Amino acid sequence: MTRKHVEGIWSLGSSDSRPLEYLSLSGSDPVLPSSFAVGTAAQASMAAAALAAAEIRRIRGRPMQGVSVDMLHATVECATYYKINGEIAGGWDRLMGLYKCGDGSWIRIHTNFEHHRDGVLKLLGLPPGPDTNRDDVQAALADWTAIQFETAASNQGCVVAAVRTFSEWDGLEQAKVIANLPLVEFIRIGDAPTRKLPPLATTASPLTGIRVLELTRILAGPVGGRALAAYGADVLLVNSPKLPNISAISETSRGKLSALLDLKTPIGKTSLRELLSSTHVFMQGYRPGGIAALGFGSDEVAEISPGSIYVSLSAYGSDGPWMQRRGFDSLVQSAMGFNDAEGMAAQSASPKAFPVQILDHATGLLMAFGAQMALLRQQNEGGSWNVRVSLAQTGHWLRGLGRVPGGLEVQKADFNEYLERSDSGFGVLEAVPHSAQFSETPAKWVRPSVPPGTNPAQWPT
Repeated sequence: MTRKHVEGIWSLGSSDSRPLEYLSLSGSDPVLPSSFAVGTAAQASMAAAALAAAEIRRIRGRPMQGVSVDMLHATVECATYYKINGEIAGGWDRLMGLYKCGDGSWIRIHTNFEHHRDGVLKLLGLPPGPDTNRDDVQAALADWTAIQFETAASNQGCVVAAVRTFSEWDGLEQAKVIANLPLVEFIRIGDAPTRKLPPLATTASPLTGIRVLELTRILAGPVGGRALAAYGADVLLVNSPKLPNISAISETSRGKLSALLDLKTPIGKTSLRELLSSTHVFMQGYRPGGIAALGFGSDEVAEISPGSIYVSLSAYGSDGPWMQRRGFDSLVQSAMGFNDAEGMAAQSASPKAFPVQILDHATGLLMAFGAQMALLRQQNEGGSWNVRVSLAQTGHWLRGLGRVPGGLEVQKADFNEYLERSDSGFGVLEAVPHSAQFSETPAKWVRPSVPPGTNPAQWPT
């Protein structure tokens, strides 16, 4: 079943179906407790990204190699399950999650960052800071409906989402915009000569020598950059010194260099332009228009680095009335109707989230797929390219995969069986290895994950 979905993804980037003959898939849904095809989504997006890497290796002068992906392994990789120095890492802020409003509707609040938490508390008339508890928030929401609070919070730049049904989501203008978009958008930006990639040594990884500049933080973008690093790319993660990160950066930064630049300063902008001059792929997760306001929109980057690939990530798409809304995986699940539908299938008294953050992970893998397919187009057609993905586009695709009868009855796998240990800049890291297997060049991370700012803002020589 998954194969046809990989074929569908592949057709968005290429009309040549021959690479699909080298793909081997194992496993079937359900693999984790969900009534949705989360395993199929994980496996299909992973397979598409890995197959694109194999095809890039082929056009660089090496024989096509086999690619295999196991569904359970791919889905476990999407769980962001890891340990630091033997302790399970990650977790959520205690105020984050679902709340019932006064009219019986549900709202999901994201408070993992202090400024998001304090914005919600201020809107509710509660004291900002870590001392406010969930009971206080629950009591304050008695005076709101979910839609009222979502609207007010969005206007204040807070990160919340009302829990909708599928039919309520479908009635929104944003849903209509998303339904008319492909899963991955490929947009040519003007003319540029081809930037021919050099031939590969026999044992070299597919993306050896390809430079990827990653300006993302949570969680889809880092997953996309991590996949490209596993295929051999030089990935330089650039963070702002003024913005916080989530703890998962220790797991998603495997294989990457990590630098700090403040793009609101002349020095930061100059440094980024210097990096871009020899960058092949630029990945960014700012809200639509955000990074363009700093001088690094797709047209500007194409001028700085002709023939480069510009990959844009957003929550709700690059068009429509919700394009500027902040959003994370859990919130998009709520807004689009998944949590309501999952809760109904489980006969739960409250909405129910997916067992993994599949919108983040599948979207990140689609970023990696899109970046590589655009590189292939650039090799054949020239031009600079803009690749656009969003959590909502991935959600629309996931809904189209259908439901899994009896999916909620399956037992959760033991994630510990998949962990491998390595040293990192955060301590001893135990995390899930990459689930795509290659017959000739194993996917691997040759660099350990390191804290932001460990490396200078320059490409390795």
